[in-house]
Amino acid sequence: MLELDLERADHERSVIERAVARDAEAFGELYDMHVIRVYRHIYYLINSVGEAEDLTGQTFLRAWEAIDRYEDRGVPFVSWLLRIAHNLAVSQLRSRRQGIQLHDGLVDHNAFRNPERAAEQQADEEHVRQAILKLGHDQRQVIMLRFVEDLDYREVAGIVGKSVAAVRVIQHRALCNLRKLVRAESVG
Repeated sequence: MLELDLERADHERSVIERAVARDAEAFGELYDMHVIRVYRHIYYLINSVGEAEDLTGQTFLRAWEAIDRYEDRGVPFVSWLLRIAHNLAVSQLRSRRQGIQLHDGLVDHNAFRNPERAAEQQADEEHVRQAILKLGHDQRQVIMLRFVEDLDYREVAGIVGKSVAAVRVIQHRALCNLRKLVRAESVG
């Protein structure tokens, strides 16, 4: 497993080097590797299929325009892309001045065999989703990047433009707030 991960990392590094040298085919390969994660990240922030598609395209256009200035700073290439995507999504949200909503399906509902358990799970998810929507922007984003996108602290810090320590504090506060909100909804 570790060898396979190392091979992928080496391959991606090679593709990045070619893309930095303005190899359009290599950049296309990077697009194929990361488009789904970039789209999903934007969609979770924007909650609009059309806007997410447009912003995903803009993300890769901006990345192509800036690829020759890309520097490997020890974080995955996808973190650089997600940072671009984040900035575009935040600009879009500011321009429409509306709240952010999360996608309804954080879990694959088809994976449930027991309909009763599936209904309970769906209700639990909805409670958590509603609680997440009540978090502030920074807390909501850190929770999504850490637990939906499954990024490590360093990657999240690079995307949101904060230190790793700040991300840890935001995550801790967000989880505490989520516990309180979920408990309040369960009692109420």
